[in-house]
Amino acid sequence: MTAQVSGPSPRTGALAVVADAVDPARREDVFFRVRRSEDHQPSAWWMVGAFVVVSGGVLALLSLIPGGV
Repeated sequence: MTAQVSGPSPRTGALAVVADAVDPARREDVFFRVRRSEDHQPSAWWMVGAFVVVSGGVLALLSLIPGGV
């Protein structure tokens, strides 16, 4: 007859990995990561600026094509 161990069984394998999981976006060893609060919203002006820069880049590249813009 085998002896029964009282209490919760130790976690092994995938259960141990999931129990000790850390959010990859919050890891300490990730370089160039800005850690902001969970409810942080970026400014809408970043999207406006990105649109202007990308549009300007596309127009600049199209100006290199003969007969283009």
